[in-house]
Amino acid sequence: MEYSNKLLLKGNEAVVYGALLAGCDCFFGYPITPASEIAQTAAEKFPLLGRTFLQAECETASINMVMGAAAAGRRVMTASSGLGISLKQEGVSYIATMELPCVIIDVMRGGPGLGNIAPEQSDYNQITKGGGHGGYKVIVLAPGSAQEMCDFAALAFDLADKYRTPVYILTDGVVGQMLESVTLPAVSPRRESPEWALDFKVNPRTNYLTSIYMEAADLEQVNIHLNEKYALIEEKEQRAEEYLADDADYILAGFGICGRVIRTAAERLRAEGIRAGIIRPLTLFPFPEKAFRKHMGHVKSFVSVEMNNGQMINDIKLATDCSRPVSLVNRMGGNLITVDDVVRHVRQLAQGGK
Repeated sequence: MEYSNKLLLKGNEAVVYGALLAGCDCFFGYPITPASEIAQTAAEKFPLLGRTFLQAECETASINMVMGAAAAGRRVMTASSGLGISLKQEGVSYIATMELPCVIIDVMRGGPGLGNIAPEQSDYNQITKGGGHGGYKVIVLAPGSAQEMCDFAALAFDLADKYRTPVYILTDGVVGQMLESVTLPAVSPRRESPEWALDFKVNPRTNYLTSIYMEAADLEQVNIHLNEKYALIEEKEQRAEEYLADDADYILAGFGICGRVIRTAAERLRAEGIRAGIIRPLTLFPFPEKAFRKHMGHVKSFVSVEMNNGQMINDIKLATDCSRPVSLVNRMGGNLITVDDVVRHVRQLAQGGK
């Protein structure tokens, strides 16, 4: 009997399949809507493959379990949403300072506060600017489909190992809950514990990992090292999808489900004779500044399409040095952006409106 490598999966399920195929050893987490299918799928699939799944008593416990497993050299993942991600942030700051690779999935819900379980994109600032205390940063990937949820899991682990850093997969509840056809990638070889790990099987017990530096001069050197690493990531790891952008008068930008909305909007605007294109950031840190800057010569205006109060728009303004107008099309509270919302806005810009 032949088996197909195509499955019908939710985005939340696809990311677990991608992680397992990428050699993820452990999952520690706590369920929360709209990310609960990640923990559920991990609970079903990890033990079948001899991997470790543990539902922690809370989000704070789960991120500390991630820290311990990562320090022992294991490929490890956790997932949450909204307030659960907030509870993890102290641990993420420790992990980033100790330079431990791990993958964290945030399927965003409505906020602030307890908010609701509807899809939103309001964690953008929290995650792309670090999230917890101190001046650390993390790599942030932004999938827009179930297929990318699967594929970005492998990319996330590879980047985490390459730079010894936490990597977030940041998306919204629409992408997490959307059921789509997914082509599974090939199985990656399981990696051995790295030489820095606290794993007595591969090195003597001489390695040392910590996030506490009582002397100011020592901590300053740690921060200098970390910021040099972040500068390298910004130079080497910017990723974006461009569509109809080379001659566009109006470039639409969006991530997650908004990245799919703006693609259809650009096609509809082109049919009306308005030259629109898109830039869909695939990395939110590093933000793909190069993709925006290379179109500065012909673009009249940029439009940031977001399901929040306008957070990515600030990074677009920085990337373009505010030399072109940047406007916002947004919804909040878990309400969805529509193609009509975007088309109407750009149509008004083309007619000379603000």
